[in-house]
Amino acid sequence: MIFNLTYKPYGERSILVEWPQVINKKILYDVLAFKNKILKNDIELIIDINTAYNSLLITYKKIKTSFNTQVSILKETYSQENIYNKQIFKQWEIPVCYDVDFGVDLKTISLAKNTTKEFIIKQHSQAIYTVYFIGFLPGFLYLGGLHKALCFPRKETPKLQIEKGAVAIGGNQTGIYPSESPGGWNIIGNTPISFFNVTKNNACFAKPGDSIKFYSISLKKYHDIKSLVDAGVYQIKSEVVNG
Repeated sequence: MIFNLTYKPYGERSILVEWPQVINKKILYDVLAFKNKILKNDIELIIDINTAYNSLLITYKKIKTSFNTQVSILKETYSQENIYNKQIFKQWEIPVCYDVDFGVDLKTISLAKNTTKEFIIKQHSQAIYTVYFIGFLPGFLYLGGLHKALCFPRKETPKLQIEKGAVAIGGNQTGIYPSESPGGWNIIGNTPISFFNVTKNNACFAKPGDSIKFYSISLKKYHDIKSLVDAGVYQIKSEVVNG
């Protein structure tokens, strides 16, 4: 599918490409396909390409030609037939402990929605979430696919300290805090998995276009897995899925 894109100068060395302001998989896959075409075409002097829900930010070492000329090159690249191999995406299985020790905001959400903690946990762990992009913190995945029944506003006053691995709901999104940090999302559980490790070639194992499937574990299982993660021997379950 070809979208009507807009191209805007972004600072002195970058161009921002924008799709329709809608969050869906078709746009996500088109964003990623365009990024792949740019990389395959090896367009001169590009040093970085960042993606978001419905945009692409292209940064150049320097722009030799005019903005309009550079945009023409990008438009031609975008219109090319996608002759490259389909991108490979993975679905990652992430264990989450929804125990009261971790799910400190489960009660607040259940009372506000007049439902049970068990219902929230079931709905949260049954969905398959799409990784749209990574930001805010290194390894923080912006996930789409939260069940409408679980959407809940962010906190008016953020907490100064959220634990690493906290699984949370903020508005119509869910996510995992990859490191200890301030945050305003509602905490419903915790995962022992590390989402960012600077010592690895791929510091974050997941990438945009991948998907996440949570599954519920006991507090004992949480500590068992965490011991394996800390020892560097835990292998996250995954399978290849089509984009």
